[in-house]
Amino acid sequence: MKKVDLDHTFGKKQVNSQEREQLIRRVFNKVAPRYDLMNDAMSFGIHRLWKNKLAKLAKPKANQTIVDLAGGTGDIAIKLANSDRTVFVADPSIEMMKEGQMRHNISCIATTGEQLSFANSSVDTITIAFGVRNMTHMQQGLKEMFRVLKPGGRMLCLEFSRPHAWLKPFYDLHSYYIIPRLGAWIARQPEAYTYLIESIRRFPDQKEMKKIMEETGFEEVNYHNVSFGIACIHIGTKPL
Repeated sequence: MKKVDLDHTFGKKQVNSQEREQLIRRVFNKVAPRYDLMNDAMSFGIHRLWKNKLAKLAKPKANQTIVDLAGGTGDIAIKLANSDRTVFVADPSIEMMKEGQMRHNISCIATTGEQLSFANSSVDTITIAFGVRNMTHMQQGLKEMFRVLKPGGRMLCLEFSRPHAWLKPFYDLHSYYIIPRLGAWIARQPEAYTYLIESIRRFPDQKEMKKIMEETGFEEVNYHNVSFGIACIHIGTKPL
């Protein structure tokens, strides 16, 4: 398996794996109170449409156990929740989950993607939005998702990807120059959003991510571009 190694970079700073994890954790703890507002500003609210599509593709059903990994403030989990199923937000950032619990009554579990606090073959569906690229060891996170899924269970990952060629110059302008300034103005954390943009640039494109998921063991792997490839929903199924 090709290793996607983001372990030793955080912005322009060289760090080891543990330092990178701690730095990312601090980023999300700092921006938690304004995280959803910032997402609205930097995507013009379009991220909500992407998340609606993710929830629709998840097809939540009665009696299922569903985990929204890196679920933060619970904005996706609430779309999946119903009294006839069990839905968890799982996230290493306690501050993000506290922010969500002030708005929604969703069960939360503090856990990292690389070491999930769920038993083998215990989860029907895992969703993760804009969280895979922040894992210190992405492949280990994918293996953990595969481990906890029941046979026939599905993983759905919404992540930034590679936009169509005609859109790329405009997208680069927006991401390199506008988003960090919005981060300074709204979230008051410009360095955090500079890191987030750099992490997007290092993330595998649509075809490479499909290959990585297949090498992890997922079957029926496919993807759906949204907003001309600015983001992408990757879907994989654990074999029966």
